[in-house]
Amino acid sequence: MWTLVQTPPLPSPPCGVQNPYSSYRRRRISIAFGHSTGNSKSINSISRCNYNDSIQSFCKKGQLKEALQLLSQEPNPTQHTYELLILSCSEKHSFYDALTVHRKLIDDGFEQDSFLATKLINMFSNFDSIDHARQVFDKIYNRTIFIWNAFFRALTLAGNGVEVLDLYRHMNAIGIQSDRFTYTYVLKACVVASIPKHKEIHAHIFRYSYHTHIHIMTTLIDVYARFGSVQNATCVFSQMPQKNMVSWSAMIACYAKNGKPLEAFDVFRDMMTHVLLPNSVTMVSVVQACAALGALEQGKLLHGYILRNGLDSILPVLSALVTMYARCGALELGRRVFDQMGKRDVVAWNSMISSYGIHGFGAKAIETFREMIRHGVSPSPISFVSVLGACSHAGLVEEGKQLFDSMWKEHKIYPSVEHYACMVDLLGRANQLEEAAIIIQDMRIEPGPKVWGSLLGSCRIHCNVELAERASRRLFELEPTNAGNYVLLADIYAEAKMWDEVKQVRKLLEAKGLRKVSGCSMIEVNRKIYSLQSVDEINIQIEQIHALLLKLSMEMRQNGMYVPDTRIVLYDLEEEEKERILLGHSEKLAVAFGLINSSKGDPIRISKNLRLCEDCHSFTKLISKYTNREILVRDINRFHHFTNGVCSCGDYW
Repeated sequence: MWTLVQTPPLPSPPCGVQNPYSSYRRRRISIAFGHSTGNSKSINSISRCNYNDSIQSFCKKGQLKEALQLLSQEPNPTQHTYELLILSCSEKHSFYDALTVHRKLIDDGFEQDSFLATKLINMFSNFDSIDHARQVFDKIYNRTIFIWNAFFRALTLAGNGVEVLDLYRHMNAIGIQSDRFTYTYVLKACVVASIPKHKEIHAHIFRYSYHTHIHIMTTLIDVYARFGSVQNATCVFSQMPQKNMVSWSAMIACYAKNGKPLEAFDVFRDMMTHVLLPNSVTMVSVVQACAALGALEQGKLLHGYILRNGLDSILPVLSALVTMYARCGALELGRRVFDQMGKRDVVAWNSMISSYGIHGFGAKAIETFREMIRHGVSPSPISFVSVLGACSHAGLVEEGKQLFDSMWKEHKIYPSVEHYACMVDLLGRANQLEEAAIIIQDMRIEPGPKVWGSLLGSCRIHCNVELAERASRRLFELEPTNAGNYVLLADIYAEAKMWDEVKQVRKLLEAKGLRKVSGCSMIEVNRKIYSLQSVDEINIQIEQIHALLLKLSMEMRQNGMYVPDTRIVLYDLEEEEKERILLGHSEKLAVAFGLINSSKGDPIRISKNLRLCEDCHSFTKLISKYTNREILVRDINRFHHFTNGVCSCGDYW
């Protein structure tokens, strides 16, 4: 006997909106026709009321295929069933099954289900399918704040920060109230889009009283840090009524990544007084600050803490240690950490490659790069930045060209601005400036300040006025407030004895209200870190330091060892006055401070915020021989290992 079951009438949807229950109703009518008797014992014989439970059970057990097979038998899947199916597709990384579930979900009348729409957007985001996520967002009529947040998150992860900010403005215009998650996603979108709208969003956060939420304010600290607004980040941090480990870590990272390592250490010590145990993220930032300072003894203490607290199995921590030891001049200790790693990801390999690079061991860097590939680890864009930089420091021009060509041919990595900047630097240092200029001319992407800056720096080394003027014109347009570009051009004019042009550049600096970055050198003595600047009247030993430098300078000059290189002084002054200025350079002050305060035979380790000038380089070489001391200086580009009157860079830097 056949029976027809009537369903009750359904409410009419709003004008222009498809009835979300229409497909569900059609399925109810069609499946109501069936034999009134029958007793099959196949999978189809599971009672209708148990289908959803069985599908959910399969999903929880990770049996997605079985769940989908049973889904085709279930006439009335529930919302929870589809929720688990969506999560299961994500866990199984099955995009094909995700599309199947999505189609079935629409057929069963759940297309306008706000809860499932949120889950679908998150799922498609996990599959890097922003088009499918956008399709779900566009078709849902009742967009809850959860749907907006899910789509903001998906767009931000896909790198579409501009679209997030546009939608955020639209959301505010139609009266949708943000919640605490909205602000975190929109703040992150500012970073992705490189659009500094974070202050405007900060104002929204205060207006709607979300400034007490730790997660939002921590994100705000991170965003201010990424835009270089250290003072604003500090203000946010200091005004937070409550702080957790993530907040402290964000502030430490802010200082560490913005050239304020001493402040990073101060915050770390303050955090420890609050009896908060640092986690792996915190330790990575502190180790990076230690690397910036070149504080080897502090680094060893941190390494001990990492070992005692079981953080030595976490790859980012170990990679940071490799870099830290290398940047503190203890390359062999960094290699030891690298060799003891049970597992190495591409970040660990990059750390080792760049470590060899900054020490001038270009061949070892290339060898490590090739070893990485043999171990089945695919190079990343950063891998090529590291190995090309190593070639540049070692003067390995042909090897660098071959590696650059292999990026696309062998690894399908399209060169970015950073890679072109490395090539320009490689060719420029080798005095192949015309070829470097041709590379810039043939670039398919906008060169940007990094590429032009590499060319200008190379012109400084080889005193090429014509190319320097060309590069500086573009840099003045791209970075009108970067005083370093003006100083480099003035250096080149000064070396070419073009004093009128030097005066013009100095007037331009003054007119724009720009100031040259002062030289600053850091030195660690007895586990304490000291900072010395070119104009330093704070250090209590400053008179003793100047006296020692004058004494050493006079003795080496009398022995015919040292002749001050006054060409680098930009001012048209008497020679005696130029020599006095040279003796006040921060790295010379740091060397003298090390000689006074360290034990005889101990290496002197110095880090400097600028490129080592020619006079300081010559002076330090002679001091290492005259005093029989090992001196390690890390400038902004690389390491210089001075011993017995010779530098590891071979005077190529």
